[in-house]
Amino acid sequence: MKKQALISVSDKTGITDFAKGLKEQGYDIISTGGTLRTIQEAGIEAAAVEDITGFPEMLEGRVKTLHPAIHAGLLAKRDNDMHKQQLEEKGINPIDIVVVNLYPFKQTLDQLNVTEADIIENIDIGGSTILRAAAKSFRDVTPIVDPDDYNEILQAIQNDVLDMTIRKKLAAKVFRHTAQYDTLIAGYFTDDVFPENYTITYEKVQSLRYGENPHQEAAFYKTPFESPMSLASAKQLHGKELSYNNIQDANAALSIIAEYDKPAAVAVKHMNPCGIGMAGDLNTAFSKACDADSVSIFGGIVACNRTIDADTAEQLSGIFLEIIIAPAFTDEAFATLTKKKHIRLLELRMDEAKINSHKLTSVNGGVLVQDNDNKEISRDDLTYPTEKKPTEGELDDLWFAWKAVKHVKSNAIVLANGRQTLGIGAGQMNRVGAAKIAIEQAGEKTKGTVLASDAFFPMPDTVEEAAKAGITAIIQPGGSKRDQDSIDMCNRYGIAMVYTGTRHFKH
Repeated sequence: MKKQALISVSDKTGITDFAKGLKEQGYDIISTGGTLRTIQEAGIEAAAVEDITGFPEMLEGRVKTLHPAIHAGLLAKRDNDMHKQQLEEKGINPIDIVVVNLYPFKQTLDQLNVTEADIIENIDIGGSTILRAAAKSFRDVTPIVDPDDYNEILQAIQNDVLDMTIRKKLAAKVFRHTAQYDTLIAGYFTDDVFPENYTITYEKVQSLRYGENPHQEAAFYKTPFESPMSLASAKQLHGKELSYNNIQDANAALSIIAEYDKPAAVAVKHMNPCGIGMAGDLNTAFSKACDADSVSIFGGIVACNRTIDADTAEQLSGIFLEIIIAPAFTDEAFATLTKKKHIRLLELRMDEAKINSHKLTSVNGGVLVQDNDNKEISRDDLTYPTEKKPTEGELDDLWFAWKAVKHVKSNAIVLANGRQTLGIGAGQMNRVGAAKIAIEQAGEKTKGTVLASDAFFPMPDTVEEAAKAGITAIIQPGGSKRDQDSIDMCNRYGIAMVYTGTRHFKH
């Protein structure tokens, strides 16, 4: 009995060469629709599925392979005498190779102005069923879903090494492929934000040298669709391959820089900002970010929201940095920065709207899912509980600091002046401890600064420390049972306090 291969693909890349190779190895080919025409037009003999099933394609091609003559040929166990007898009685030949890739559902979703009818028509039923049947029968059937595997499979056939190990590996690939396909379809139909079954899928970008530490393996994955302000969409222009920690820190830098619409620069170390500056031009903005903490920026990641010009590049080149991210680099800036062999330069558009997507955090045996902290408030949402109200200049700095503090690990305190961070207290077990670190970092510059707190003050001790340091205004969510104690402390020292009504814990 001759070996049979069933080929039905929407992506016809490399399919005629593969079909020709199968014919040369003694396979009969069965095919459908456009695939059949492509193969035959290449001069390769192939039979139509309907010649095998005795039943024509119908319902505009919705039904063509869903037939016992196909599925019995896939699902029969070759070492089962009863199965073999039933195939013989029905005149059904086993199918040895299945080459199928599915209707382009994802690509259809990506199209502009696509109709729901088009989306529905691009949900593959027969192809998915064939693939799953072939993968289930991997001991006897070779299931192929990826054109990149054609050459390897042909070589294995030619060398007579197409063994169970290879077929099982291909079966796993099929089930991953159909699982992702079904996940995208389920996502399209699901309106619930947190449904009873939360299914997600990612595509591999690259394997990483290691994870947080050299003894940990790691890889970088992206969502199936392009995401604005995502490192997966960035173009690396220069430098070494990104590491796990690079990606974490760079993602933190992108999240922070997205908060500011005027020229701004942020420096990040260990997923916390060490300096943020905003000004009328990028060169000045970066000077502020660098001066905010000229020690911690060493070995850091810098993100800018404007094209990096020659002057800014000169400043950047004078510091050891791991990564620089920007919408673009001028030719002069690129020439200056690429004198450093290993520095990574990433180009990424920053004019896209932010996505209100979910954040996933793994825990032992499960995962936590929440909305990203993208709630936006305006200055109209602010309230002013103290006797002293902030000046316009103070209010500008309070707003600048408030956008920064949401990206600092809790408990978090940020001091700022002149749209520049001057002291950052991150990840402390108590709020007053975070304030003391920020005040110590700012040093003599503390006097006249403003303070932002990611959460309310449970006691007035943080306000008292601020008053001693000469801080003139505070922004915080409010909402403590002891808010009045902090208000009274502000009134005692003539400090303006502003409430946002929104908390920004970051764990």
